[in-house]
Amino acid sequence: MKCPIDGSDLVITDRSGVEIDFCPKCRGVWLDRGELDKIIERSAQYAAAPPRPEPLREERGDYHEDDRGHRDESYDRKRKRRGFLGELFDFD
Repeated sequence: MKCPIDGSDLVITDRSGVEIDFCPKCRGVWLDRGELDKIIERSAQYAAAPPRPEPLREERGDYHEDDRGHRDESYDRKRKRRGFLGELFDFD
């Protein structure tokens, strides 16, 4: 299949059960009939998933004794959760 924008050959890939046609030159994305419905359905399921519970932290008596600060390597940073759509359309 050819890209309607620049005439390049489209690359077909399957992402999470959704067939996506994309152009590597202009990075355009095209979907077959019904594929957008699949994306919307899966996106709703992803959004409805319960969030992960926060890990329990131990109680500390005196915080002033701990002088490590936030720049310490053991400081917990929350990692950003990747979205369903970000994973679906990440071609790099």
